[in-house]
Amino acid sequence: MSAHSHIFDLSQATMLPPLAEGEQDAAALDLQARWSALHLAADAVAQQAQLGCERPVEAIASLPERACAAGGERLAAIEQGIGDLGAVMQTGLAALVGAADEGHEITAAALTLWREFYAARGAIVELLPPESGPA
Repeated sequence: MSAHSHIFDLSQATMLPPLAEGEQDAAALDLQARWSALHLAADAVAQQAQLGCERPVEAIASLPERACAAGGERLAAIEQGIGDLGAVMQTGLAALVGAADEGHEITAAALTLWREFYAARGAIVELLPPESGPA
């Protein structure tokens, strides 16, 4: 089979129409819910790692709203990052629960998972420019 070339450049194409205002609100709520769920999972991991629960700074807490406002490729990358991190946390938590149920010490494993969460979350937050303060 040979590859066919074509003259179409779809690199700047928008494949879906823009979201209507109500759909944008729903998308923002979904992103906020997934971001909050990640942090609830991280709190559970932190507890197993014998760490205190963290109080996220504004740049972390406001990420879903800022991502939706940014839109486009940044929003898509953040949504992908949140989905990927969610999969890691789900798998990691399942492994921690399974190990704990078998009577294994899980503190070190939980600390490792929390550090992975922390690093991945930092990478997601860095996908948006820093917030500018009042002028």
